[in-house]
Amino acid sequence: MNMDPVRNWAQDVLRCHLCEIPVPPLYCDICKKHVCKACVGEHFSDESTEHKVVPFKSLGSATTCQKHSSKLCELRCEQCDIPICSKCISSGEHEQHKKVNILENLETKKAVLQRDLQELEESIDPKYREIALHISEQKADLNKNSQKIKKTINKHGEDLHREIDTMIQKLKSDLDEIDSKHLVVLTKQENDIKSTISEITEIISDLKKLLNSDNVSIVSAYKSRNVEFRRLPPKLTVSLPSFTAHKINRECLYQQFGSLTESSIKTEEHGYTMESPGAESSPPNRPLIDIPQIITEINTEQRRLDNVSCLNEEEIWTCGYENIMRLYNLRGELVTSVRTKSGNVPAWDIAVTRDGDLVYTDYKDRTVNIVKKTQIQTVIRLQGWSPYRVCSSSSGDLLIIMNSDDKQVKVARYSGSTEKQSIQFNDNGEPLFSPSGFIKYICKNRNQDICVSDSKAESVMVVSQAEKLRFTYRGPPSIAKRSFNPRGITTDIHSRILTADYNNKCIHIIDQDGQFLRYIDNCQLQIPSGICVDSRDNLFVAEYDTGKVKKIQYNH
Repeated sequence: MNMDPVRNWAQDVLRCHLCEIPVPPLYCDICKKHVCKACVGEHFSDESTEHKVVPFKSLGSATTCQKHSSKLCELRCEQCDIPICSKCISSGEHEQHKKVNILENLETKKAVLQRDLQELEESIDPKYREIALHISEQKADLNKNSQKIKKTINKHGEDLHREIDTMIQKLKSDLDEIDSKHLVVLTKQENDIKSTISEITEIISDLKKLLNSDNVSIVSAYKSRNVEFRRLPPKLTVSLPSFTAHKINRECLYQQFGSLTESSIKTEEHGYTMESPGAESSPPNRPLIDIPQIITEINTEQRRLDNVSCLNEEEIWTCGYENIMRLYNLRGELVTSVRTKSGNVPAWDIAVTRDGDLVYTDYKDRTVNIVKKTQIQTVIRLQGWSPYRVCSSSSGDLLIIMNSDDKQVKVARYSGSTEKQSIQFNDNGEPLFSPSGFIKYICKNRNQDICVSDSKAESVMVVSQAEKLRFTYRGPPSIAKRSFNPRGITTDIHSRILTADYNNKCIHIIDQDGQFLRYIDNCQLQIPSGICVDSRDNLFVAEYDTGKVKKIQYNH
């Protein structure tokens, strides 16, 4: 392979479309072609279209190179996501990276802005307003129903005279309390949705401004939030209380007077994410690359590094065998650190919620805790069980692997502090997971499957949302050097499942149905442990012994 950066630069640099002289100073804004001074006349000789030739540097899209201030940027490096000039290319720094014409990139980005604007205006915003209207109707029904019940209670109370006055007041108070609790929940979601609508309205306004701008820096800095907005909030349905009157009996007045039926708010997930119209925020299928490559390495201060979780595309949370969790940027700089609330060692597992909050399990304290800014809140406190591993789902629920005092293991799904689901046995009543004391990790796939790696069982078990075992993966048919020892597990945007093989120092990639796709075994992984992927499907691997986190590109 020819690694001469000057020769590679000659292939990548902008050229006159007629004579191919490098870095021509002029540009036809109609034809979207670069042209040198000597070829201007020939360019104008094409009478099939109009022409508007201007100095390239006078275009609004021209931008000065960040590293070489005397140079204008003609290309954009897609991997580094920055504009680059001819000197950047000749330096060899971007030699293996994909580069695109900066003006073509501007047009592509504007097309993305237009699609996002259209989706927000025509689809997402109306859907949120529809949900907000539903909440208003629920509040009206709640009040109407309550008034009707109060009239019934009053009528029945008149028949019972003074003996039931206290009971009447008590039931009214109970009903008001129920209303108050429901209104708090409904009003909170209504306020959240109105806040989101305001954000969407603001983004729509900003996008319209960006569409009229030719400033590359501002337009390129745009980050789409449409994926976030497509995850619609849950639908709240109030189960309205009712009042049942009983025949009057003075001897058991309080028992016979009547009671309010149980009332609750049912949180009904929409069960889907709005379909993307094909914007950049919902990328097309990205096949696996032939040779995965390390993008960067981050040296952490963690002892026995066990877990890593992406906060965003620029920062990752890590934890090892100690009571401190650390946030690093991709330059390896420590951004912040958090000590466990109890001081216990270690924080067994970490995860990042859809709101960007850090969650960690405290095995000894039997708690699951959430870090909001600088405050640590205990959201789950268990009895007879200890939380081990945790992951956060797209709905906001937490999935927790927990061990009982008598060595049983189960996966529990929590919404806030309430357990909503428990997965422990197969259809034959046999345990799905090996006993406590053995290493396990957990994640949830985009198709709602729950994936658990179990080192004792030497397998990955995938269970459907309906608690049915879909399949068990025990490694590919080919014989590995050592037995399959799965550790960290994660899934990507295509529902592929990735798991770290502790013994064979590699990563297994399988599809959502358990079919082996490939290994990542060329990145010199040293005892891979926890893993995660970011929104661009870059893989992060925590190395247990070295304390390093490696960022690996495995998709095109």
